[in-house]
Amino acid sequence: MQPLTVAKLAAEAGGAIVSAYYRDGVTMRSKAPHNLVSDADIESEHAIVAVIREHFPDHAVLGEEQHQAPVTAPDLWIVDPLDGTNNFAHGVPQFAISIAYCHNGVIECGVVCDPIHNDWYIARRGHGALHNDQPVHTGSQRKLDEVLVGVGFYYDRGEKMQATLAAVGELFGHNIHGIRRFGAAALDLCHVGTGRFGAFFEYELSAWDFAAGQLFVSECGGRVTNCQGDPLPLAKSSVLASNGHLHQAMLDIVGPREPHS
Repeated sequence: MQPLTVAKLAAEAGGAIVSAYYRDGVTMRSKAPHNLVSDADIESEHAIVAVIREHFPDHAVLGEEQHQAPVTAPDLWIVDPLDGTNNFAHGVPQFAISIAYCHNGVIECGVVCDPIHNDWYIARRGHGALHNDQPVHTGSQRKLDEVLVGVGFYYDRGEKMQATLAAVGELFGHNIHGIRRFGAAALDLCHVGTGRFGAFFEYELSAWDFAAGQLFVSECGGRVTNCQGDPLPLAKSSVLASNGHLHQAMLDIVGPREPHS
């Protein structure tokens, strides 16, 4: 069975668990201030990994909750079993399952699934991207005053938060149509791919937040880098995604403001 097919099956398994908990209720716990986890996250990850290992028992899995594998593994699955946990905890139906498969460090396929709305974003390297089985592409806008921009805030409320707010203020100075902060980076990236957003940025994300969405944007014709314009690693990083035409304009705003670790 092809990795993309397995990724879809795994996303369905995780989505079924997350949807049931969303409907019936779940107890939330804190990993750190403002960073929640639930049985839904953990059970979804176990269900996803079970599907992957049924078909590829020798493959490594890097998951947000309980599966840690080196990113150097030749066959690596990167899994976020519930991206947007804070939304989930507060009953906001804006969250997703994100699954990417990498071979020798290259992302080969990715699936982002919004299980509440049965909304699917699928990409395969070199084969384009699909939204609910329909081919999609980034927008063609070339000026910031023609687009919405998505943004994410890192969990800490210090330097990264202040830098993000400063960048948002500068973006409004360029007469963007608006800022959207939806709270699920995997879906935000897909919104860039489908042309809903002209760009999206966040100053710190983990590989499971962006791996599948990164491929989706690229296969839609967009561009994804860190906020300095460098290629993304399979590790924590700032992320800037755009339709490509707006990338330099966005780099000029978000790059100088990025806090240095």
